[in-house]
Amino acid sequence: MPLTLDHANTLIAAAIKEGETRGFAPLAVCVLDAGGHVQAFQRADGASMMRFEIAKGKAYGALAVGKGSRWLNAQAEGRPHFLEGLSNVSGGKIVPVPGGVLIKEEDGTLLGAVGITGDTSDNDEIAALAGIAAIGKVAVTD
Repeated sequence: MPLTLDHANTLIAAAIKEGETRGFAPLAVCVLDAGGHVQAFQRADGASMMRFEIAKGKAYGALAVGKGSRWLNAQAEGRPHFLEGLSNVSGGKIVPVPGGVLIKEEDGTLLGAVGITGDTSDNDEIAALAGIAAIGKVAVTD
C-alpha cells in the first residue's frame, strides 16, 4: 500500500509532538513519496526560514541513494568527492546530514522518506523515528 496523505499527516504530527515533548527547537517536517514528490509539509510555529528546503533535501538525499541521510553524512566525511559529485548531479538538492529517514514496509518495500530539521541533526532524526513509528512503518537511518 502506498504512503497516503493520512500517513504523512500522522507522521508529521507525531514528529512535531515528539520534538515538543523533548524540548527540541521548533521542527519542520517534509514527507516525500517513493517517487520523491512532496506528500506533506508542516513547520512548527517559530521554525526559521529555509526549513522546507533543508527538510526536503534530507528526505530527497535518502531517497536518491536508498539509505538514510546518516549514511550520506558518513560519506561526506569519508568520501567528500562522492558527495560533491552527488550534489552536482542532483542540482544541489541533497542535504547530507542526519534527519532524512527512509520509510519502508516490513517486507522492505520503499514507501518514501521523511526529512526533519530545526534542532540538532541527531534530534531531528529522533523525531523522524517517532513519526515513522506512529504510522507503524519501518525506519531506515543508514
